[in-house]
Amino acid sequence: MQAGIQGTTMPVLEIQLDPNESVFSESGELSWMTQSIQMTTHTQMGGGGGFFGAFKRVVAGGSLFMTEYRAIQYPGQVAFATRVPGHIVPVQVGQGYEYMVHRHGFLCATPQVSLNVGFQQSLGAGIFGGSGFILQRVGGQGTAWLELSGELIQKQLAPGEVLRVHPGHVGAFTASMSFNITMVRGIKNMIFGGDGLFLAELMGPGTVWLQTLPLSRLAHAIDQYLPHTGHEVPQATAGGVIGGIVGSILSGE
Repeated sequence: MQAGIQGTTMPVLEIQLDPNESVFSESGELSWMTQSIQMTTHTQMGGGGGFFGAFKRVVAGGSLFMTEYRAIQYPGQVAFATRVPGHIVPVQVGQGYEYMVHRHGFLCATPQVSLNVGFQQSLGAGIFGGSGFILQRVGGQGTAWLELSGELIQKQLAPGEVLRVHPGHVGAFTASMSFNITMVRGIKNMIFGGDGLFLAELMGPGTVWLQTLPLSRLAHAIDQYLPHTGHEVPQATAGGVIGGIVGSILSGE
């Protein structure tokens, strides 16, 4: 198996498979493949927890199905492109080397890599699509490729060193790190600060990959240019966000 990343702003991962070698991804990630590649769709791959594990992924906003791409009889190539401008990051997964990745950050992996929900916390209605903040745990054994949006900043935290980050900028980090979602301190900061109500708090030792283009901010920037058929939908959305903010403050979520 050989893998190469082509391009800059919108990179693509091309993987050359020998006969009977395979990789898997969540359904809908394929960009192109050669004739010798066979696709097979399953509810789980690589020890990912069976149907119950697949159900947990769906509840967390992920895909029910995984697709395996296997070279049959002859070598073949399969490719996966990023959905937004960003980077593709290869990581080696094994004993003591597991990773927590943002909910849309898993691109593909070799067969013995597992993918499960690793962290989920409610942040109130209207925040992060109403499903809270979600991280996927990439474990098992093999190689995984992660998709991180925007520019990529890698930081190495020493034992006990703390980094506070806007949750959308958390791309991935080693699972050995301590991780929590905390509220911004101070009522004025919450209401007038403009940086949201929550911060992700990471504590070393470990490595964290920060992304400069959170998908939530990209969607918000694009939304103002999209046509809206009436005023009811935006008002309802705004009401959900305001309700989520008030509810989060009162409940301490």
